[in-house]
Amino acid sequence: MGGNGMLGKMLIGIGALLVIMGGLLYLLEKNLPLGRLPGDIYIQKGAFTFYFPLVTCILLSLLLTILLNLILRH
Repeated sequence: MGGNGMLGKMLIGIGALLVIMGGLLYLLEKNLPLGRLPGDIYIQKGAFTFYFPLVTCILLSLLLTILLNLILRH
């Protein structure tokens, strides 16, 4: 296979980035209101509960887009 292990290095880098981001979210979980933002959909009727973190998803998408554009900019 060509590329001198480029794909492997890229996967290791992405994995390391995910581990770091997961660790940060785990440590900061109690201080961040992620998942409990105004606009997140939460419906509870008796034994039925529906939860969709709409605003949290949009915010994380924007932050990750900005971060990846900064990192991957040539």
